[in-house]
Amino acid sequence: QVQLVESGGGLVQAGGSLRLSCAAPGRTFRWYNMGWFRQAPGKEREFVAGISWSGESTYYADSVKGRFTMSRDNAKITGYLQMNNLKLEDTAVYYCAATSSRTWSADDMNYWGKGTLVTVSS
Repeated sequence: QVQLVESGGGLVQAGGSLRLSCAAPGRTFRWYNMGWFRQAPGKEREFVAGISWSGESTYYADSVKGRFTMSRDNAKITGYLQMNNLKLEDTAVYYCAATSSRTWSADDMNYWGKGTLVTVSS
């Protein structure tokens, strides 16, 4: 099973920043839309941010707009999530995903990573 590989999670104080990376295993992923989802304890997995295969279009959940920025480097087949002004409620396991779909439902994702934990402390 092909998997994406996330990195960059960790412990950060509220108001701080982290940058997550998502490495894809093959050049085929150059043509996939990429997204980030998160799952907090006791909650369902939710969409956070997405980017089109070209990088021209980005999409964000209302809860992270203005604080998170998604980008990608197609030469490296890697996606990024820059997270600024982190809040306690951003604590979750963050998952990278890739999809050939144009929608951002978790059910529509074709490939997933194993996740990276982000913990925001007060």
